[in-house]
Order: sequence, then C-alpha cells, then structure tokens
Amino acid sequence: MTTPELSETYACMPSTERGRGILISGHPKTNSVLYTNGRSVMMLNLDNPLEVSVYAEHGYPATVARYSPNGEWIASADVSGVMRLWGTHSGFVLKNEYKVLSGRIDDLQWSPDGMRIVACGEGKGKSFVRAFMWDSGSNVGEFDGHSRRVLSCAFKPTRPFRIATCGEDFLVNFYEGPPFRFKQSLRDHSNFVNCIRFSPDGSKFISVSSDKKGIIYDAKTADKIGELSSDDGHKGSIYAVSWSPDGKQVLTVSADKTAKVWGISDEGNGTLEKTLTSHCSGGVDDMLVGCLWQNQHLVTVSLGGTISLFSASDLDKSPVILFGHMKNVTSLVVLKSDPKVILSTSYDGRIIKWIQGIGYSGKLQRKENSQIKCLAALGDELVTSGFDNKVWRVSIKDGQCGEAEAIDVGSQPKDLTLAAVSPELALVSIDTGVVLLRGSNIVSTINLGFTVTASVLAPDGSEVIVGGQDGKLHIYSVADDSLTEEATIEKHRGAISVIRYSPDLTMFASGDLNREAIVWDRATREVKLKNMLFHTARINCLDWSPDNTKVATGSLDTCVIIYEVDKPASSRLTVKGAHLGGVYGLAFTDDYSVVSSGEDACVRVWKLAPQ
Repeated sequence: MTTPELSETYACMPSTERGRGILISGHPKTNSVLYTNGRSVMMLNLDNPLEVSVYAEHGYPATVARYSPNGEWIASADVSGVMRLWGTHSGFVLKNEYKVLSGRIDDLQWSPDGMRIVACGEGKGKSFVRAFMWDSGSNVGEFDGHSRRVLSCAFKPTRPFRIATCGEDFLVNFYEGPPFRFKQSLRDHSNFVNCIRFSPDGSKFISVSSDKKGIIYDAKTADKIGELSSDDGHKGSIYAVSWSPDGKQVLTVSADKTAKVWGISDEGNGTLEKTLTSHCSGGVDDMLVGCLWQNQHLVTVSLGGTISLFSASDLDKSPVILFGHMKNVTSLVVLKSDPKVILSTSYDGRIIKWIQGIGYSGKLQRKENSQIKCLAALGDELVTSGFDNKVWRVSIKDGQCGEAEAIDVGSQPKDLTLAAVSPELALVSIDTGVVLLRGSNIVSTINLGFTVTASVLAPDGSEVIVGGQDGKLHIYSVADDSLTEEATIEKHRGAISVIRYSPDLTMFASGDLNREAIVWDRATREVKLKNMLFHTARINCLDWSPDNTKVATGSLDTCVIIYEVDKPASSRLTVKGAHLGGVYGLAFTDDYSVVSSGEDACVRVWKLAPQ
C-alpha cells in the first residue's frame, strides 16, 4: 500500500468567546475565508466547504489572520503577541516572524500596497498599536492616545494613508502618515468600540460599539457624518461590521442574535434594508459575534460556532449552514448499518453527523446536554457516558434524539462497549471493576481487585477482556451475568488504553500508554503481530478494517499508523501530523478509508490505495 492520502476534511468552527467579537477575513479574489481555532489557522472555501487547508505552526492559540492584498501571503497572530507571515502556496513557507506586542493581538490589517502592517491588542504600558514594514519589521510611526486594550484597527485603502483604531477606552483614534502620528480622538461612543472598518473606496469609515450604535465618519478628516438609524437598530452589543464590495451597504452582527444589512447614503446615513435571522433554538449560542461580506456571500458566525452563508443577491433565501466541532473530538463511530455515516462527539457534549462525500449533515440535539467522554452507537440507539457517573441511553428517530434514560453506575465510566448481537447488553468499566447493564438496569457490578483502564465486550456477549493499570489483559467468560476469569496475558509495559476485537472475532488488538500496540490470536492467546512500537507517545485509539487485514492506531504524537496483520510491523504506513495536539478517535468506514479526529476539532478521511 502507498501512503494514505487526505480525501476530506470536516473543518472545525471558529473559536469564540462570550462578550467579544471575532474577526474573520476573506481572500481578495476568491471565496476563501480565514478564521482561527486553537493553534490552527483555517482556510475554508465557501463554494466547497470540504476544501479546507490548515496552518498549524503557531505555538500559542491564534487570534486573527488576514490575506495580503495580492492574496499571496497571510499574516496570522496569536495570544503571545507574535505575528507570522507565510506564503499561501507550496507548504506555507514562513517569510518572517515578529514579536509585535507584549500581549495578545486582537486585529491586524495590511496597507493597500501590501508593504505595511498595523496590529493592535493588549500590551503593557502604552504600546497597544504598532505599524511596521512587512519585510523588515521596522516601525512606521508612533501610536499614542489609547489607555486600554485596542480591539480593532483599520488601514485606509487609498492615499493619503490613514489608520483608525478603537478599543475598550470607548475611543476611536485617528492617525495620519506614514510615518503615522496621532491626529485626534473621537469620543462619540459610550461603551467598548468593537470593530472599525474603512469603506472599499476609502471615502468613509464606520465604528460599531457595545452601546448599540454604529457611527460613520469621513475618512480624510475624521469628521462624524452620520450614524446607523436607531429606529430599528440592534438591541444588543454590535460585535462586528463589514462593508459590501461596492461600499453602498454594510453588514452588522449583534448579541441580539440578528444580523442587519444597512444601506449607506453618500451623505453617510445608514438605513435598515433587511434583518437576517437564521433558525435558532434561543440560547446564548445564537448570539452573533462575527461577520464578513465576501463577494456574493454574507457570512455570519454565532457564539456556538455556527457559520451561516446568506446570498447577497437573494437575502430572503434561507442560509447555508456550516457547523462543526470547536473542542477536542474525543470519539468517532461509524454506523454499521450505513458505513458512509460518521458520528463524532467532542467533550463539550456536541454530537455531529457527517456523511462521507457530503460533509455536515446535522447535529443530534439531546435533551440533556451533558459532557461526553465515551460514545457507542448501534442501530437506532446511542449510549454515552460523561464525567458525572451516569450512562445515557438515547434513542434516535429520523436523525433526531428521542427519549433518554440515565443509569447511575456509581463511579466515573472509563470505557463503554455494546454487544452487537444483543445491543441491550452493555459493559461499562469503572476504576475498580466493571458494570454490566441490560437495557437501563444494572445487572451486576463486579469488583475485579485491580485498577481497570480499558475493557471490551465480545459482540455475542460471551466474553470480556479487561485491561489494567499494570499492563495485564484479563480475559473473562460471561455466564448468568457474572464473570469467570479464564486467563491473564502479559506483554504490555504500560497501562492498557484501548482493546478492540477484529470483526471476524479471530483476533483482538490492544494499545497501551507506553506507545505499544499488540495484535493477539484469540484462540491461542498468543501474540500475532509484535514490535508495533512506532508511536512516540501514548496510544489513544485503535480500529480494525472490516476485512480483518489492517489495524490502525492513533496517538498523542499526532500520527495515525496503519499496520497490516500478516506483514511485519516495520512495513507500516504512517500519516504524520494527522491532528495538531493528538489523535483521539479512529474508525474504518471501508477496507480502504480511515476516519480520524483529534484535539484540533477537525475530522479527516484518509484513503489507502489498494495494491
């Protein structure tokens, strides 16, 4: 087999924060947008959401990224005040790295000629804003006049160049240059000023604030010329604003869960043209925190990470919804009944359904939105366990969650397996032993006398394998809801983290915290494939291909390794850097496709070429 190829990426959503706007930005020529999640900078094509690239070189969580005016370079910044400049082609070559501010960078802008960059954010002392040459990093001006964190900055797109900044000291500051010097402070807002933007023709600029106002200024003189009409204005903080490409309209988003499109007259007054609402459940997750007018797309981002795409030519059309995870995706399940359907869960309790080749196909909303650590699915039922000693059985009807039952198992569940043949039988492992469930009843709680770290139940419910902290595998037979120890096998040198039967039940595989995996023969209990020692950190997950010939392991070292059972372990296939921060979920959808998920909140499908 050849090296696995990445065939699809289901992107994570932008990281959001309550009470703050987020800044997303677009490519000057195409429909590609940039946003950040954790340490990743995501490049997403709005015309085809499965076309995603990721830049993962930041050492700290990234905050904002922007394309240069010619679309060849990207500047991205993080919470430590570092900005990286890198090329958009051929492996994201790093051009430069600058330490710009002493605190986090909240916004950055390129000058229209692509020679200068202005950045603003949190800093010690007076340095909340800096402008510098993109190739040398030398300063181009002094920025005084702010006393608190600066949330947004903008560069006038035409000569004579100007820079406008706004922040938490309720001020909008105006600078002339280059070299840039402080010209004046505008004190028209009575709360945090969240976003400031020049119109594309360079004639005006607009600032929006948490005092629910949007004010329009002349771009040359900084005189106030108008504001967004307050008759049908926003009822909450306005977090972001974006101009239409022709400069005649702006899009604003607010904590009142609506987006509004305003027409801007030549005099500079704004009148409401349309209020955009997308279908919402009514919680705080529907507050809108980011927006972008990208050619024919109006993009809005909610606090829960939902991206809605409205069409500029037909605002009444219901939006295209893009959705995904925002946190570590800890478990993946491929439905046996329909192997194209993938369910993934992140530990914040979000369950998302993906269809291979299509991408996002809906989220499963449970009545109890508790956290999820383990997930198992069979037929039309989900079984989940979280951090609260409860195991939930949730029925699924027509893609929606129905009734849910909770079973308290008395200790935090570590691992969870269902018997495929009789799905009402489930095995839950806890610290001291295992619990057998039938339906929603506990049939027995068995103290095994050692610390349990992983367990698995045979599909017919006749055998249980339990892995311990001591690295031993204990095999038990199940009869009349009690366990009888059959054998103990030793080979691992670390605590067992995962055990899985092969689909035809002739073998099983186990992985440990000491980076080793082993394939065993089930009948003789002998080692079938050894020396699977190619990870450099603990193994988190493992899965078998449906034809029993391959085992895939995923680890904290960001790699996925695929072994063939009847070849030596050294002829493995490795996907390096499959997920920034570690791989936590793995599943085969067919003999030549592997799905993986991880800390970077993305889900990826890898194709193996058959030989």
